[in-house]
Amino acid sequence: MKIDRIHHVAYRCKDAKETVLWYQKMLKMDFVLAIAEDFVPSTKAPDPYMHVFLDAGQGNVLAFFELPTQPPMGRDPNTPEWVQHIAFKVKDRAELLAFKAHLEAQGVEVLGVTDHGIFHSIYFFDPNGHRVELACPDPHEEAQLKELDKVKWEMLEEWSKTRRAPKHAAFLHAKEFSASPADGKAAS
Repeated sequence: MKIDRIHHVAYRCKDAKETVLWYQKMLKMDFVLAIAEDFVPSTKAPDPYMHVFLDAGQGNVLAFFELPTQPPMGRDPNTPEWVQHIAFKVKDRAELLAFKAHLEAQGVEVLGVTDHGIFHSIYFFDPNGHRVELACPDPHEEAQLKELDKVKWEMLEEWSKTRRAPKHAAFLHAKEFSASPADGKAAS
């Protein structure tokens, strides 16, 4: 048995229509499907919802639930907002920069470009407060992935024993952290 791929990823939204329109305008995603019910099919609980699906490219689907009878959306107060996010791959740095310019022109606050070594990213929030990342491959991605593959189990084992960041992959962000904070280039 083996998983084929992710069928869809679902998040909660405040307003289904606003969310669909935002993802269409900001990230050029197509609206592909809506499902609405008064009862949850899996649990049979009475809980009206609107479930919308967006085409995130290459068979990837991003979905949202609007739940009007539930308490307002919240966040886990013990998890920093940068942790939980969804990341989408774009073709290259030119495309990443084009998205950054497009988002900023629409009034979206964008953080980055952050150089993660194997890829470069920008970050922003959707109208529901979900953090979104767009990432493009680094020109040296393949060689760096080979190096990371060699040390992944060692790193995981060291982390599980010490709960301290192993230094095997420190090369990825070395240039980011060597930049002075005044340059505005420190990694986020």
